[in-house]
Amino acid sequence: MAMEASEIERMIKDALPDANVEITDLAGDGDHYKAVVVSEAFRGLSRVKQHQMVYAALQGNMGGVLHALALETRAPDA
Repeated sequence: MAMEASEIERMIKDALPDANVEITDLAGDGDHYKAVVVSEAFRGLSRVKQHQMVYAALQGNMGGVLHALALETRAPDA
């Protein structure tokens, strides 16, 4: 069963309340998404740490219900 874009956004915002989240369904199948996540919580962290925070927010759904997620993360522009 596929995961809805709104559910992905909700889970990320639950973990990172200040985040600006944009979700794009890349294939129209509900299984392949791109997420752009901008949060102050990412400031000073490596890209790997930023992505780990997003994966943690998805509570183990990556690779299961959520098949593929291309991530772009960053802190807001100063």
